[in-house]
Amino acid sequence: MVQKFDISGMTCAACQAAVEKSVRKLSGINSVNVSLLSNSMTVDFDENKTSVYEIIQAVNSAGYRASVPGEGKEKAASGSDEIKEMKTRLIISFVFMVPLLYITMFHMLGAPLPPFLHGVENSFALAFLQFLLTLPIMYVNRKYFTSGFKTLFHLAPNMDSLIAVGTSAAVIYGIFAIFKIGYGLGHGDLEMAKHYSMDLYFESAGVILALITLGKFLESRAKGKTKDAISKLMDLSPKLAIVERDGNEITVGADEVKIGDIVIVKPGASIPVDGVIVEGSSSIDQSALTGESIPVEKSVGDHVIAATINKSGYFKFRAEKVGSDTVFSQIIRLVEEAANSKAPIAKLADKISGIFVPAVILIAAISTITWLILGKSLEFSLSIGISVLVISCPCALGLATPVAIMVGTGLGATNGILIKSAESLENAHDINTVVLDKTGTLTQGKPVVTDVFSNGIGKDDLIQIAASIESKSEHPLAQAVCEYAKQNGVDFLQTQDFNAVFGKGIYAKINDVPYYAGNELFMKENGIDVSSVKNEADKFSAEGKTPLYFAGGGKVLGIIAVADVLKPTSIEAVKGFRKLGIDCLMLTGDNEKTARAIAQKLDLTDFVSEVLPQDKESVIRKLQEEGKKVAMVGDGINDAPALARSDVGIAIGNGVDIAIESADIVLMKSDLNDAVKAVKLSRATLKNIKQNLFWAFFYNIIGIPIAAGVFYEAFGLKLNPMFAAAAMSLSSVFVVTNALRLKRAKLDK
Repeated sequence: MVQKFDISGMTCAACQAAVEKSVRKLSGINSVNVSLLSNSMTVDFDENKTSVYEIIQAVNSAGYRASVPGEGKEKAASGSDEIKEMKTRLIISFVFMVPLLYITMFHMLGAPLPPFLHGVENSFALAFLQFLLTLPIMYVNRKYFTSGFKTLFHLAPNMDSLIAVGTSAAVIYGIFAIFKIGYGLGHGDLEMAKHYSMDLYFESAGVILALITLGKFLESRAKGKTKDAISKLMDLSPKLAIVERDGNEITVGADEVKIGDIVIVKPGASIPVDGVIVEGSSSIDQSALTGESIPVEKSVGDHVIAATINKSGYFKFRAEKVGSDTVFSQIIRLVEEAANSKAPIAKLADKISGIFVPAVILIAAISTITWLILGKSLEFSLSIGISVLVISCPCALGLATPVAIMVGTGLGATNGILIKSAESLENAHDINTVVLDKTGTLTQGKPVVTDVFSNGIGKDDLIQIAASIESKSEHPLAQAVCEYAKQNGVDFLQTQDFNAVFGKGIYAKINDVPYYAGNELFMKENGIDVSSVKNEADKFSAEGKTPLYFAGGGKVLGIIAVADVLKPTSIEAVKGFRKLGIDCLMLTGDNEKTARAIAQKLDLTDFVSEVLPQDKESVIRKLQEEGKKVAMVGDGINDAPALARSDVGIAIGNGVDIAIESADIVLMKSDLNDAVKAVKLSRATLKNIKQNLFWAFFYNIIGIPIAAGVFYEAFGLKLNPMFAAAAMSLSSVFVVTNALRLKRAKLDK
């Protein structure tokens, strides 16, 4: 069973690691995936060995809170309330922080102070006022203390633990200093009072809490922006539908539409569910799902998709997929799963985060003790320990990967590129070989007439005769000829005695005159001499086209060439892969001659012809055995084994529900250029992740030694705890902001 949970109380990657570790201890757990970005957890477990209740208890025992998700609206509302609550905390923190900073720092720069706060004799009042101004800041930010000490008690300290220990130490020392000031003043020891009045750390505690809350608020706002693509998709979901029941038109909620209902769609309305048009026609704007800006014409028998928009006409359709079964719902689920999944590169950050916070606490303790042993004052040594605790930032480590993944998958979704998982997105960045299925991927997927060569009769006459005798055939080549005739306004003639000869051709009479259509062998079997058109037929064959011979009255009338033509974007896409340094290989069931002709048009030298669907997988395996990272691009139906075998399976076309099962990446449009965009997106995302991880590691590698005073004796370099807090907050904001730059990635270039 796979169950999703909402997790509250997580603030950093250490929290994420603690939750995962706690749940993995239970029996029957197959996999656990915790997302810091969405504060959620997905668990795959054996219901016979453990239960949802036990999983929730395991999370709670680790110091966090787990619950089964409620309705989406409730969740969204609670998220909004959380930001409002954080904003309130921020305002209150700054209201008290500003006067606290004024009386502790600005008077040193000459700013005036009330007389009762001047001089050593008033140092107790000054110290006590600082304490009073710090208390409200600590109270509104008490979450750091409750969470920090709770997880510390459970031996799974997190970022809040660092903040709680650091600021508590500063405040406790400040209280100690107040007593020493009072003692000094009471016993006439003004030197003692002056000494301790200069070593108060209330402003450090207050400013640290205020700045960290500011950083968290900015981080939350920025994280919200990473979810824009998913939010925009969800906003497209229509809320109402007009259905026809008992002869009446009634308006119901989109979630109340049932399979088989006749749904009415008026101009400008969104389509509420998936179905098939039974009456009327229209042009449908599918840009939100496929990225195609041009509306698609739909008529009776065509499928329509939920959340697309009816531009002009009025039509009715029969509901076939409703609720979570619609293509739109699948897309939303796919994007959310990808955004919450974990890329292999994230495992590095996870491993480090699991030991990071305990290591920081140890470093802070060692630093404080070391400076005391070296003869420094308790105040100096304590400030060193507080700085180490505060500057360390597991938040940046925990956010480095998920924010980039969410922005990347969201950007893909808005471009009609659906990425199934973070692992798929990462794997796509280092593929060096792409295998392209010909039919439906490089080509249109259905044959069309490309050339007409008449022999002794008019071209229009040849088309009329050909289409008339082919009209009763269901063969794809025959349908191509008939479609061509319709497009050219040719009228069909009545035929008699129609007969199809499997694998060779057809026979029919028009006005009692026998006519034949088929291949060269069929012509020869019926005594038709084709020598007069043989050169043209060979020329068409060399170009990868199928020549259809037509004969009547005992002689050949001409040839109509039919081919599954290349998509307009295929040549451009192959060039795009080459620019990325990726080799292209074409797979086709066609004979070598036809395959070579197609390959030449694409400027491809590598192709495999006469390959059966079941053999495509072995081609992929062979390339992988040669050490190549292979992407397979196919239609997601008969290419399923090859898509599954490849390092990255890319399904192209409209069979979304089938393609999702076998492919890692699904392209909503039948455009091979989107496969190139997917690789570009992957590379841009991985580059962004590496930048984020570099910053997170570099920041801590440089920041912690400075905070610990490693460079103090040589260069006099020491970090004030307040600046440490500001730097820690800014590092998380930097990581999220850097990830947001992905939104501006140019996938078309």
